[in-house]
Amino acid sequence: MLLKARYVLPISADIIVDGGVVVRDGAIADVGPFNVVRLRNPEEEVVDYGTAALMPGLVDVHTHLEYSVMRGFSPDLPYVRWVFEMLRQAAKMDPNDWYDSAILGGLEALSNGITCIGDITARKEMAKATSELGLRAVLYREVGAMDKRRVGYAMNQAARDIADWAELYASDLLHIGIAPAPVFLCHPLVYSKVAAFARDEGLPVAMRLAGSREEVNFVRYGSSPLAVDTMNDRGGYVELPPWLPTGASPIRYALNWGAFEADHVLVIHAIHIDEDDLRKMREYQVAVGVCPRCSAQLGMGVASIEELVRSGLAVGVGTDSPAAVDSIDVFRELAIGMLLQRATHSHEFTDAKMMLRLATEGGARALGLEDSIGTLDVGKRADIIAVDLSVAGQTPLLNIESTIVNTCTGNDVLMTMVDGAVLYEKSQWHVDVEVARNIVRIIEIRNKLRM
Repeated sequence: MLLKARYVLPISADIIVDGGVVVRDGAIADVGPFNVVRLRNPEEEVVDYGTAALMPGLVDVHTHLEYSVMRGFSPDLPYVRWVFEMLRQAAKMDPNDWYDSAILGGLEALSNGITCIGDITARKEMAKATSELGLRAVLYREVGAMDKRRVGYAMNQAARDIADWAELYASDLLHIGIAPAPVFLCHPLVYSKVAAFARDEGLPVAMRLAGSREEVNFVRYGSSPLAVDTMNDRGGYVELPPWLPTGASPIRYALNWGAFEADHVLVIHAIHIDEDDLRKMREYQVAVGVCPRCSAQLGMGVASIEELVRSGLAVGVGTDSPAAVDSIDVFRELAIGMLLQRATHSHEFTDAKMMLRLATEGGARALGLEDSIGTLDVGKRADIIAVDLSVAGQTPLLNIESTIVNTCTGNDVLMTMVDGAVLYEKSQWHVDVEVARNIVRIIEIRNKLRM
């Protein structure tokens, strides 16, 4: 198959005007000017997307697809109140609900040009859903235990689940990792156990750290709403006192418990960090996932993307929970994230080219998949999207990266291909799930959540 478009954005090289990409056996076999590629591959069927951009599929390094059905249920709530409202709503869900909600999120991701996700979950329904959809994913099995005496049990259960998921669903598309629960729902010994387990098993690790002021105050001073709500509503620690302020930042707190000792660690958020935190992150070469819209929506703060990138860390972009931002749209993350950087870091001027790189090559690096995806290079897997650039608001096309970041949304995606298979094209999904049935189920679940 020879894909043709007015523009080809390899990300790793200059934009190609009137370009072509050959896909063969699930991989990229050739990239270049269309006329040249056509001469080298005369037998390939041509699929022409016209005034569009062919580019690597978007990598959403942190999301929660299984929460898609909850969008709109908790609008305009600050972070802490939103977290506990989500826990309340989650208690109403059963395994079938979680599966159908994950399918809903996966369908939206594909229609918005997302070909690969990173997702922290404790439910095998996520693994089943992404596997059936054909979506590339790194699923981090979450481990949480507030009582020190239950840490061993929680780790054993996680190990069993990881083995089960691997046996049932692991493939070239689905990778499995492990993740400690958020700081306020997690005994610190979990960090040590997770890192050791990941190192022994060769698994990637993801953890949410330094995401909100409330988290910082909880860890450092024990003086945020999390200190009250967590202990009262979630059972608390068995040891007394229930929480001893550490005087440390969340990054140093996790580091003191060996959290970064695994081979590949992804830190989500990293908003409230100082120079010492950043120095340690550089020392351990952790990757970072930033979620601009969710962080702004919940009043969590603004991560310094420029500083993280300048430090040489692998940085990717995530949408975080659709229950917070109401859509799984990486294009909107890029536009809003870029504007937030310009508004809050006046001494720097973040450009569209860098943002687009974070959503593709950067995300692939952050998930440890840079050898397979993230750029349109010969030999990499064919995770490719076509983005429409023909509408009036996108002309004149003087700077393609700027046009894509500033004017495009998921609605402009014409085609989404994962591993050489077209899974979405022009408002039609080509997946092994019943889309109509899923819509009916989502209506049923939302009615239940309203009760």
